[in-house]
Amino acid sequence: MHTPADRIPPPRTAATPAAGTSVELFSGGGGLALAMHRAGFQHLMCNEFAPRACETLRMNSEALGRPQLIEGDIATAVTDERLAELTGKVDVVAGGPPCQPFSLGGDHRGHEDRRNMFPQLFRVVRGTRPKAIICENVRGLLRPSFKPYFDYILRELEAPFEQRVDGEVWTEHDERLRKALRGRGGEPSERYVVKAIPVNAANFGVPQVRYRVIIVAFRADLSVAWTPPAETHSQALLELAQSTGEYWDEHPEAPRPDTPGGFVQQRLDGGPEDGGTRRWRTLRDALKDPMPLPEPINGKNRAGFTYHIGIPNARTYKGHTPNRRDWPAKTVKAGVHGVPGGESVIENDDGTHRYMTVRETARVMTFPDTWKLDGPRTEQMRQLGNAVPVLLGNVFADSVAAALAANIEPERRVDERMA
Repeated sequence: MHTPADRIPPPRTAATPAAGTSVELFSGGGGLALAMHRAGFQHLMCNEFAPRACETLRMNSEALGRPQLIEGDIATAVTDERLAELTGKVDVVAGGPPCQPFSLGGDHRGHEDRRNMFPQLFRVVRGTRPKAIICENVRGLLRPSFKPYFDYILRELEAPFEQRVDGEVWTEHDERLRKALRGRGGEPSERYVVKAIPVNAANFGVPQVRYRVIIVAFRADLSVAWTPPAETHSQALLELAQSTGEYWDEHPEAPRPDTPGGFVQQRLDGGPEDGGTRRWRTLRDALKDPMPLPEPINGKNRAGFTYHIGIPNARTYKGHTPNRRDWPAKTVKAGVHGVPGGESVIENDDGTHRYMTVRETARVMTFPDTWKLDGPRTEQMRQLGNAVPVLLGNVFADSVAAALAANIEPERRVDERMA
């Protein structure tokens, strides 16, 4: 059953206890930045390269806690001197290095692609020495052809101070990392305990099938005990609710299927997913919660809603099928030229098709309706497609905040008593 607990948390207030401080990298459209702030983290700095995305962050500055925005290429804008000022002051470094090198929708150039920003992430970690790291990226990192390099990335994060030297190919550096980590030597404050968790956002209440990898790391000297958050939503329970009719009772406006089970025969990569205690949220759920979105009008906004402009007569073809309303939306993509499904299409109850509005897409990404987006439609959709769903980010930000509080706050209280 769909409950209010599925919704994204409310904005922080002055009374909300602070979880700590954070540095947000590759901020993009602000999904993870918003999630971190709502979990109680104060952003000491946000960095983003794309001018339109930077303007989006400025437009939503209040919702993000008014962070300092550093605009520009991380390699030059986020200087070592700036990082030195933050050393010892950062609890969490969060971000998703640009996903194109590893995206299943891209051309799979992987680690040879100059857009690989993981080295910059490691530089920031060395400069700030955070207590924890949260990193989101595409499931393409798990492709068999990329696995050796992905394992190398994880080892780099385990030992970020074992730096790659000029002229050293990554395989040589990886061998040095293996030896260093096998020896169990090194300063614990310069090592991290790393976990990589494959996730489907739908299993955490996001109304979208979105496969990603979340990497979480804690500094080794802190001995933080952390268990990945459990899945909360289930494909099987959605199928059950549709079979029993409970789902259709919740949505009386929806056309009921002629056969029991409705959409249970829809095939998704990976098959049924049975974890969680609540049913998957559907596109229809998203369009009605927290308040129903009216059907869009072609060419103009509906009163009371922004970015909700209808575009009719969308085409469907092989590799570009529509979103069904009574199933989680397909993965929102950035609309990169040549990537199948880069434009999101929705099937109406009468069988016709239209393009999803930007506001509908933002709902699927669990952004609040107050969230602003800069640029034309294509740019707004690109920002949404590259973002972390706010609710998914919240789950992991809250989990990391709780682990830091449970493992570190007692030590602080002891230190204060002894002072």
